[in-house]
Amino acid sequence: MTIDVLPGDPPGLARLVELLRAGGVVGFPTDTVYGLAALASDERAVQRVFDIKGRPLSQPLVLMVSEPSLIHGLAEVGERERAYMERWWPGPLTLLLRARPHLRPPLVRGEPPTVGVRIPDHPDALALLWAVEAPLATTSANRSGLPEAMTAVEAARLGGLAAVMDGGRAPGGVPSTLLDLSGPEPRVLRAGPIPARELARP
Repeated sequence: MTIDVLPGDPPGLARLVELLRAGGVVGFPTDTVYGLAALASDERAVQRVFDIKGRPLSQPLVLMVSEPSLIHGLAEVGERERAYMERWWPGPLTLLLRARPHLRPPLVRGEPPTVGVRIPDHPDALALLWAVEAPLATTSANRSGLPEAMTAVEAARLGGLAAVMDGGRAPGGVPSTLLDLSGPEPRVLRAGPIPARELARP
């Protein structure tokens, strides 16, 4: 099956949004690597992301949004969390926050329930998020354990996607830094583009 590779122009964006709202999984560029995305509110589509990637359900997806105000409906946000968002977003930082009660697995992890959230610093990714007007459940575009896709063509090779948005080569090269803010002290759970020493405080 041939997977459509679409530009990030208005017709391409409109088609990607249509596919997402119809329950499809799409590939898209970010400031780190190419990602997979589905509407976070569509349980079947979210499950499809796990299937395509070969990812265990015990490893929840990251929710991407277009602006920080949308995080309040997904996670608990206090002064510390807002400070990190203002300092590092948009950017290659995923924050692990305490999840709102309405969120359920496989989007949340641990006890107390936590959820990863991010706003990417890539014009095409942001355009897609603004166009779809809803949180997207995302992960890197690769089979679990294999290298992440850096181009639209590499993402399309995964198969099972409704389409891939072509934004050129991903500029970052490594997944985002993952910072846990669900406890009393910030903890870096995954090294990435932002050094841990810079995240001791916002």
